[in-house]
Amino acid sequence: MERHFDEELNVLRKNLVHASSLAEEAIAKAIKALVDRNIELAEEVIHQDDAINELEVEIDEQCLRLFALRQPFAIDLRFISSAMKINSQLERIGDEAVNIAERALGLLKEPPLKPLIDIPRLATLSKEMVKDSINSFINKDADLARSVCKRDDEVDDLNNQIFRELLTYMMEDQGTISRAIRLIFTGRHLERIADHATNIAEDVIYMVSGNDIRHHMNMRKKEKERK
Repeated sequence: MERHFDEELNVLRKNLVHASSLAEEAIAKAIKALVDRNIELAEEVIHQDDAINELEVEIDEQCLRLFALRQPFAIDLRFISSAMKINSQLERIGDEAVNIAERALGLLKEPPLKPLIDIPRLATLSKEMVKDSINSFINKDADLARSVCKRDDEVDDLNNQIFRELLTYMMEDQGTISRAIRLIFTGRHLERIADHATNIAEDVIYMVSGNDIRHHMNMRKKEKERK
């Protein structure tokens, strides 16, 4: 019975890794569609969101079955509870990738505003945070999870830099406003992806140590925004 339970937990782990890989792939494709001005790739991201949604439902059902049939406790209880929360975060990351793809489709109707350098950098940072947050969960690595949380500030700073630059474009030339706004929202979507990765990392820290740091992180972020 115990061995069968371990096998079920391993299946859950594999499904979460698969969901993460789909989300990471969606981010990469959405940004590539934007940079390469590729309509077909942007549409592919939008259509493939169904696969992420279907996997979210499957993982939730797995977790509920494990709760009902296995009645887990201690670390196993925290693991399954965290898996459900992480599953939801991954689905939202997929949604943000779709949002980026939709912004790309809008931008491709107009001439390029500027060479895209910082937004791809922001995408790389966010995507790496997603990957590392899932790895920290699978390996029960609280130190890696904490490093993900710390990188959220770097993402926020870069996104603020992008916003300031695009604001300058809009102030100097009203003809750039629609394109600049779409790029600003793209940066915001990437920042939200990093926030979701941070949420996953916080759940990992709770799963491993039993310490809930979520409110501390939120207060720190609000304090930084006020400054």
